[in-house]
Amino acid sequence: MKIFTKTDIGLVRTENQDNVWGEMLSETACAAILCDGMGGESEGGLASKIAVDIISARIRENFNEKMSRNSVRNLLITAVVAANTMVWDTAKHKVHEVMGTTCVAAIVFGGTAYIVNVGDSRAYQLFTQGEDECIRQITKDHSHVQELVERGEITEEQARTHPKRNKITRAIGAEPNVTPDYFELAMGEGDMLLMCSDGLSAYGDDLDILDICFDSEQEECCANLIKYANGNGGNDNVSVALIAVDG
Repeated sequence: MKIFTKTDIGLVRTENQDNVWGEMLSETACAAILCDGMGGESEGGLASKIAVDIISARIRENFNEKMSRNSVRNLLITAVVAANTMVWDTAKHKVHEVMGTTCVAAIVFGGTAYIVNVGDSRAYQLFTQGEDECIRQITKDHSHVQELVERGEITEEQARTHPKRNKITRAIGAEPNVTPDYFELAMGEGDMLLMCSDGLSAYGDDLDILDICFDSEQEECCANLIKYANGNGGNDNVSVALIAVDG
C-alpha cells in the first residue's frame, strides 16, 4: 500500500486554505485527511489546520489493526466531532468571524476503506472491472446544488455551473454539533482511493480524473491532477490524496 498527498494554491487565490495529511500507520495500514477551509482572512486556513491536526492526532494515538469495524467507525466519527468542537470554540473567540472547513478522512487496512466526510470534499474509488477502468464517487456532497439535483430541479451538468455551487450545507465548525457521513468500501489489489477538494472536482471531469490516475505513475498522480485543475483555470485551492492498494 502506498499513499501520496499534494496541495496547491491554484492560480487565482492569494492564500491556500486547504490542508492535507497522509501517513502510513503500519506496513499494511494508512490514513489520509483532506480539509478545505472557509472563512474571512486566514480563518479558513486555521479551521482546516485545526481539523487536520486533531483528527490525525486521534488516529495516530488510537488506531491499531486489531480494531473491530465498529471501533474504526467510532474513532473516525469521534475525531471529526472533536475537531468540530475545537473549530466552533475557536470561532466564538473571534468577533464576527466565520470559520469552518470541509473534511474527508479515511483509514485503509485489511482490504477495507473506512471513510467519513463533511461538506463537499470528495472520495472516489478507482478500480478495474474486466478490461475497463472505472471511477465511482463514494461520498455525497453536503451542498445546496446537490440538494437541487436530488429534488430533480437541476441536472448534474447544470450543477457544475450553478451560481451557488460553492454553498455547502454542512461543515466542521459551522454549528456546535456536526454529524459526518460514514462509508465502508472494499478495496482490492490495484484499487485506488482518491480524495480531493472541490478545487479539482468542481473544475474537472470524472473521466479525465480517471484517465490521469491510471495513465500516471503513482508518484506523479497528485501533481498531474493539480496540473490538470490549474489548466482548467486554477480558480481555487486544489488538494489531493491518493491511496493505492498494491496489485
